[in-house]
Amino acid sequence: MQTLLVTGGAGFIGSCFVRRAIARGDVRIINLDKLTYAGNPDSLPPADNSRHHLVVGDIGDSPLVASLLNEYQPTAIVNFAAESHVDRSIDGPLTFVETNVLSTCRLLEEVRYYHAQLAGEAKQKFRFLHISTDEVYGSLGATGLFTEDTAYAPNSPYSASKAASDHFVRAWHHTYGLPVLITNCSNNYGPYQFPEKLIPLMILNAIEGKPLPVYGDGLNVRDWLFVEDHCSAIEHVLAHGRIGACYNIGGLNEQTNLSIVRMICAVVDRLQPDLKHRPCENLITYVRDRPGHDRRYAIDASKIAEELGWRPQQNFESGLELTVRWYLENHAWVSRIRSGNYRGERLGLTD
Repeated sequence: MQTLLVTGGAGFIGSCFVRRAIARGDVRIINLDKLTYAGNPDSLPPADNSRHHLVVGDIGDSPLVASLLNEYQPTAIVNFAAESHVDRSIDGPLTFVETNVLSTCRLLEEVRYYHAQLAGEAKQKFRFLHISTDEVYGSLGATGLFTEDTAYAPNSPYSASKAASDHFVRAWHHTYGLPVLITNCSNNYGPYQFPEKLIPLMILNAIEGKPLPVYGDGLNVRDWLFVEDHCSAIEHVLAHGRIGACYNIGGLNEQTNLSIVRMICAVVDRLQPDLKHRPCENLITYVRDRPGHDRRYAIDASKIAEELGWRPQQNFESGLELTVRWYLENHAWVSRIRSGNYRGERLGLTD
């Protein structure tokens, strides 16, 4: 059975990847997660699953990483571990440098040592897959798409830290021969996303009749990718991607922030016709724009489609419907996030 070391596997995208892998039944997952505020064991398969081992720790803890590599002998590393919220990076940039840059380099070093002692088929098949973002490319004008050859031009501490990590992964390949793969994805959405992100925040605020804060004029454009489609693409890259290659993963769904909020309002109005504050669109509130707010991102995903045969299965309307329904039907998960109980229990605390 294949063994994967998945870092950051209790986060939004990582936990989706883990759930899919365990459901397939053909892989063992060693899940290394620091369990910061965004790491949630409630999003993972049951703890008694013999093919999923959650290890609480930091990718920058070199002795821990070395021990996991030596004990479990993984056939691949899938690196989701990262600080990922732009607003938080503006308020505290050095945390992003520490995790996304320095800790990633420490992880790369331990993986390099591990890979060097592999031999034969194990060495030939080993891969290090680094998950990154389209934000490293900066901001687009009204036209054009990000390709894998677009020059990096990050504009926030978050995107700068991810750009740096991408460069180091590439350097470890070209300097040391580490067999790496890099993916750069557009904005993800779907079930189990932490409520600070745009779509779940707007869904929950709309349900509860709270203001729906929209930055600036609301016309910033993003390409939106359903998280299950993203994880399907990662599986394709891990299985068939060319060593040293980068692949852009997009949902082919460009939307302005304002149009997203209005679509969420319409879905919530339809699925919750008894809400006294309907129509939810009346809750939209414009707030001061975020510093350094990029105007538009859009992904050219033709490379992964042509080379690996991957295309997204959900359009934005179908994916959004699935997402809103999930938040409506999973009050317990949401309430544990908001109360902080999901953190207290894992730390051995009580209410």
